[in-house]
Amino acid sequence: MYAIIETGGKQYKVEKDDVIFIEKLAAEENSSVDFKVVAVSNDSGLKVGKPYVEGASVKGKILKNGKAKKINIWTYKPKKGESRKMGHRQSYTKVQIESIDA
Repeated sequence: MYAIIETGGKQYKVEKDDVIFIEKLAAEENSSVDFKVVAVSNDSGLKVGKPYVEGASVKGKILKNGKAKKINIWTYKPKKGESRKMGHRQSYTKVQIESIDA
C-alpha cells in the first residue's frame, strides 16, 4: 500500500515507515502532521482524487528540522573584473510516515 501526498508544492510517493525530507514545516519536533492525499493505492486498486482523495489520510511524525549541506554559487562576468561568491543552505523537515488510511 502506498500513497502520493502533496506538501511544499511537491508530490511524494510514500509507504508506511518511510522517512522523507520535505520543505520546512512550521511545527515542532516529535509532533504529528497530516498530509493532503492526491492518490492512494491498496489491494482494490488505485484511487485518484479530484484534486484530493476524500476520506484518505496520511499521518507522519516530525523527526527533525534542519538545514541541508551548503552549496556555493560563483557568478563571474569576464573582462569586467566582477565576480561574486554566494552560499545557500536549504531548510528541510525530516518526517517518518506513521500510517496510511484509505
